[in-house]
Amino acid sequence: MARKSRAEIEAVKAKFRVWRIAIYIRLSKEDARCLDESESVTNQRAIIEDHIAGFNDGDEYIIVDEYVDDGISGTTDDERDDFQRMLSDIKRGRVNCVIVKDLARSFRNYSDQGYYLDDWFPRYNVRFISLFHQPLDSYKEPQNMRSIAVPIQGVLNENHCAETSDKVREVFDMKRRSGEHIGSFAAYGYLKDPKDKNALVVDEEAAGVVRDIFQMFLDGMSKNAIVRHLNDHGVLCPAAYKRERLGLKYQNPSLDPGKHPLWCAVTVGGILKNRMYCGDMVQGRYRMKSYKVHVQEIVPQDEWYIVENTHEAIIDRETFDKAQRLLMRDTRTGPQQKKLYPFSGFLKCADCGKAMTRSKVGNAVYYYCRTYKDQSKSACTKHTIKHIQLEAAVLYAIQQQVYLAVDFSKTIEQINKAPLVKSQSKKLHDAIEQKERELAKIVRYKQAIYQDWKDGELTHSDYRHMKEDYEQQAEALNQVLERLREEQRELENGIDTENPFLATFRQYQNIEKLTRDVLIELVDHIKVYEGGSISIVFRFADELRRIREFIELNTHSEAV
Repeated sequence: MARKSRAEIEAVKAKFRVWRIAIYIRLSKEDARCLDESESVTNQRAIIEDHIAGFNDGDEYIIVDEYVDDGISGTTDDERDDFQRMLSDIKRGRVNCVIVKDLARSFRNYSDQGYYLDDWFPRYNVRFISLFHQPLDSYKEPQNMRSIAVPIQGVLNENHCAETSDKVREVFDMKRRSGEHIGSFAAYGYLKDPKDKNALVVDEEAAGVVRDIFQMFLDGMSKNAIVRHLNDHGVLCPAAYKRERLGLKYQNPSLDPGKHPLWCAVTVGGILKNRMYCGDMVQGRYRMKSYKVHVQEIVPQDEWYIVENTHEAIIDRETFDKAQRLLMRDTRTGPQQKKLYPFSGFLKCADCGKAMTRSKVGNAVYYYCRTYKDQSKSACTKHTIKHIQLEAAVLYAIQQQVYLAVDFSKTIEQINKAPLVKSQSKKLHDAIEQKERELAKIVRYKQAIYQDWKDGELTHSDYRHMKEDYEQQAEALNQVLERLREEQRELENGIDTENPFLATFRQYQNIEKLTRDVLIELVDHIKVYEGGSISIVFRFADELRRIREFIELNTHSEAV
C-alpha cells in the first residue's frame, strides 16, 4: 500500500476539531414556580449532556465548564454573573462552543439575541448550539442561523417575558391596593408574620429603637446628634440588624460589603418620615424602569400605594405628625450643641421671608435677619429682637390663646345644651353659590367645545387640550366646594368641645414656661418685624375662624 504523504495526513487531521464546550443553563423565577420539571437546572444539564454524548462525527468534545444563572431574568445580560463569566472565558480562548437547551435559556431580549448570534459569537469563532425551539448549530448548519424563524422566535420569547412582567406587576399592584405587604424584607421595626407572609408584626427590639429616635428628635436632638448617640451606644443600624440579629440575607447595594455599616442621617431621616410606623402600609416608592432595563427609579409620592391601619403602629399619629411638622423646619444645631435652640426653625423675617439667625452678645442672645447678617446689609434690615423679650411675648400670646380656647369651650358647651338651632352663614352660603355658578359655566363651555369639534370648527387636538383644561378647572372648583360644604355642615350640626383647636390649647391651661415642645404643638411660625414687633401664626387657624363664626351665629338674635 502506498504511503500517505505528509500533506494528506495534515488534511485528514484538519477535518477533525476539538470543541471546548461551555454548557449554559438558566432558570428564571417563573421556572422555579412552574411545575414543569424539564425546566429545572438538573434536567437542562441532563438534556445537554445526552446531546453531547450522541455526537459521532470524529471531532473531540470537551466540557470545559458549566455556567448556571439560577433565578435570573434573561432580559438582560449584565445581571447574569455566569453568563458574563462565560463571555470572559470565550475571550481568553478557553471556550469555543456554547450549548443551550433553547434560545429562551440564553436570551429573552430580542436585540441581545441578534447581537450575540450575528456578531459577537462569530467574531470570536464560537460555535453556538441550541437544541429545541428552533434547533441551531452554527457550525454544521450555518444556513439555519439566517432563517427568519430565528428572529421570530426571539420576538416571541421577548413578548412572553413582557406579558409575564405585566401579569406579575398587575398581581403585585392588586396586593398593594389591598394593603398586603409584598416586599422581600419588612421595614426596620417589623417582621413578616410567620402565619401570613403578606402581613407585618412588631419586632419589639427594633421598635424600641424607632421609638427612641422619634423621642430624641422631638426632644430637640438633631438627626446628626441622634446618629452619634446610636453609634456611640453600639446600636446596630437597620442593614446590620437584619443580617446579624435576624439572620436575613439582606444586602444594601449602597453600602460597601467589606465594611461594618453604621447609622447615618439619611437612615434616621427615612425612619422619621416613614408612615409605616403609624400603622399605614406604604409601598410602590420605587420601580424598575422596564422588564428589560433593570434600573430602579423613584416613583412620585402621589403614585405610591398607601393603605391606612393595616398593621400595629409603633408610633402614634399625634407623635408622628409632630415629627413631620418639625422636619419641615430648618433645624440645624449650633456649634457643639446636641439639642436644637427653642426657636430654631420658627422665626422668619417679616420683610424678606428668610429665617432669622441666632447670635450671642455677652450674656444676651439676639436674633437677626439672615439676609442682613450673612448676605447683604443693603438687601434687608436687622429686624433684631432679644431672646428674652421674644420668649416673653410668645408665652403671653400662647396664654391668651389658651384662655380663648377655654372660654370658647364653655360657650360651645352652653350652645350644645340649648335646643338645636340650624345655623347658617350667609358668607358661606354666598361663597358656595358663587362656586356653583362658576362650575355650571365650566360645564356649559365644555359642552360647547364638544359641539364645535363635531361641527368641524375645532381640531381634535385643540378640543382635547381645551377639554383637559376645563376638566382641571372643574376638579379644582369641586375641591373648593367640598371644603365649603363641609364647613357649612359643621356650622349646622354644631361643634364638639373636643375640636382639635380647643382640645390642643386647653391642655396648656397652666402653662408658665415656654418650651420647644409647646412651640411645635401650637405655633406654625413667627414673623419678626423691624423694630422688634412680632406676629405669631398659630396652628388650627381655620378651626379658630370656624369656631368664632359658629359662636357668633348661635349667640346672635338673627340666627336661623
